[in-house]
Amino acid sequence: MTGAPAAVPAASGAGSASAGPRMLRVGTRGSALAVAQTTMVAERLSELSGLPYEIVRVTTTGDTSRASLSSLGGTGVFATELREALLQGECDVIVHSLKDLPTAKAPGLEIGAHPVREDQRDALCSAGGAGGLGLLALPAGARVGTGSPRRVAQLRSVRPDLDIRDIRGNIDTRLGFVTSGELDAVVLAVAGLTRLGRTDAITERIDLERFPGAPGQGCLAVEIREGEVVPGVAELDDPVARATATAERRILARLEAGCAAPVGATAEYHQGQWRIWAGVYTLDGRTALTSRREVRVDDGSVLARIAEDTADAVTGDLFDQGAAQLIAH
Repeated sequence: MTGAPAAVPAASGAGSASAGPRMLRVGTRGSALAVAQTTMVAERLSELSGLPYEIVRVTTTGDTSRASLSSLGGTGVFATELREALLQGECDVIVHSLKDLPTAKAPGLEIGAHPVREDQRDALCSAGGAGGLGLLALPAGARVGTGSPRRVAQLRSVRPDLDIRDIRGNIDTRLGFVTSGELDAVVLAVAGLTRLGRTDAITERIDLERFPGAPGQGCLAVEIREGEVVPGVAELDDPVARATATAERRILARLEAGCAAPVGATAEYHQGQWRIWAGVYTLDGRTALTSRREVRVDDGSVLARIAEDTADAVTGDLFDQGAAQLIAH
């Protein structure tokens, strides 16, 4: 798949600046959602740089295995092959859903941009879409599908009577479990449904105050080779998206918890108010450790430091409550 600004002729491949515009090769997983959000990024990069682009699809372990994400090790299963393609020069940038990335930096690579963040909430999608039954209205024993231990724990914390089923597959596959009647509802990210134009399937957007999201949910990461300058990438970076996502992932990293652990963290910055809160859960939902911080930040230039400081404070609170022991079990 290729694209270019109307005024810029598409190039057939990479080349030097003196030979004319070169092609920006943008790597992605091959799923419909990954391609849709990567195309959004590629089009914006093309606008900012004046260069044409090509979408390079890479198959990852997470795409080919049908095992549960927690058994595969969670974070990294959608990123390893993409990163290898970038390091080998098969593409110039790669685009990830940030929540799919390990918190540790990849050798030789860096995140060059976090574009403006999409909705961070989870969505309950039940039969009937917008007219369906919400979480609290589902009947006892209702079958609800998710592949996320965090969502399992949060669902059980408010509805221990539900029959939670582990599911895999792309968004259409998961929604298909509901339309076929195999499941009564599934829980998905609002961001993915929005980017695919499937918000019609959303029955309820779950309040982040009740269910803090996966660290980085709704945020994209544009990764480049370390030290390289790729046209348009720096301009694509949104400081608020970077600060909120960095703070959430700092909590995850300090807790030494991957996506197989029931951990939720959400940060927000709006009209000078910085808020961050997190929860660590047992998988049965019976125990939840929580912490939050709120700070007035009138000088945006210190947002990055405030984000780190409050993330550390929240993590310290969780450790004081016994989070390390909870995660270990």
